[in-house]
Amino acid sequence: MNVKYFADTDTLYIELYPAEVDETRDLDEDTLLEMDAAGRLCALTIEHASARMDIPAFSYEQIPAGPATT
Repeated sequence: MNVKYFADTDTLYIELYPAEVDETRDLDEDTLLEMDAAGRLCALTIEHASARMDIPAFSYEQIPAGPATT
C-alpha cells in the first residue's frame, strides 16, 4: 500500500496495490474509486482532504497476523 498527500492540491491518494486503472467511479463529489480490469478497488483519491480529515495526525500501524485458526 502506498499513501501520498499532495499539499499543493490538498489531495490524498491511497494506492492499495499497483495496478493499471481500468475505471474510475465517483463515490461522492470529492472521492474517486479506481478499479482494475477485474473490478477490484486498487486506489482511492480524496480531494479537499484536509477539510475532510485531520491530515497532520495521520498514523499507520501494521498489526501482525494472529495464529491461524482451524
